[in-house]
Amino acid sequence: MALTTNGRISLYCFCVSLSLIFIPLTRIFGQTFKYIIEDYWLLLLLIHSVCVQIFLYSIYKPRGYAYKVAWRAGMLGQGLGIGLVCAVLSDSSWKVFGIYISILCVFHYSEYLTTAVINPKSLSLDSFLINHSREYGIAAVGSWMEFLIERYLYPEMKEVWWLSIPGFLLCVGGETMRKMAMLTAGSNFNHIIQSHREEGHILVTHGVYCLTRHPAYVGWFWWSVGTQLLLCNPVCLIGYTVASWKFFKTRITEEEITLLNFFGEDYVLYQKRVGTGLPFIRGYRLEL
Repeated sequence: MALTTNGRISLYCFCVSLSLIFIPLTRIFGQTFKYIIEDYWLLLLLIHSVCVQIFLYSIYKPRGYAYKVAWRAGMLGQGLGIGLVCAVLSDSSWKVFGIYISILCVFHYSEYLTTAVINPKSLSLDSFLINHSREYGIAAVGSWMEFLIERYLYPEMKEVWWLSIPGFLLCVGGETMRKMAMLTAGSNFNHIIQSHREEGHILVTHGVYCLTRHPAYVGWFWWSVGTQLLLCNPVCLIGYTVASWKFFKTRITEEEITLLNFFGEDYVLYQKRVGTGLPFIRGYRLEL
């Protein structure tokens, strides 16, 4: 399926911004420049990021909304690039933080790009999920603060690879599950719970929806838990698990009320065959 104009803009800006990963590769152009890169690569990344933002501003600012898309995609591309460089060049626990930043940026950009492909009618700035909620932002900043504080006090605490590796795998698995759910649902998928049934809206029960009624939520839940396991953040690991569970319990209940209104007996039968996929969450059940 062809991308919309905003989808193409986001992809272009994301890739242009991601080009900063090539800065460390320039060390192959000579021993002198190699030392410059090794000593000042963070400064060079900053200069590259500023130049890219000026470039995007000069192209898209007159177009208003397009620049808002370009700015968000560009920042996520730069974030991914910086995360990858940190993950590759760092020999300390910053490697873990670099992997985390990369995973975070891929998640948010892929939400927008996938929506642009499967359901362009619902595409908006909110599709990036960057401004998902105030609580989401507080949770993200809280996890960064915990990582930095614990890294300063107990640096060895952030290099427990037998925790970080399972966390990374949870992130990859959760992200894969969520995107498979979005692609399988196609135009039936929307980031916002719908209050009325759109034309062509069908009940999706095939693919990953054979395994769980809410694969997108299952993927997001385990992705969020995985990020804190990756960072070896014990406090936020507990906090994210509890907060995410409560959020999705409420979300699933609200969504299943609308789905029962949309599909009636078909959805009741589907509920009997397939679980929600999340621990101790049954969803909304009609009392017969």
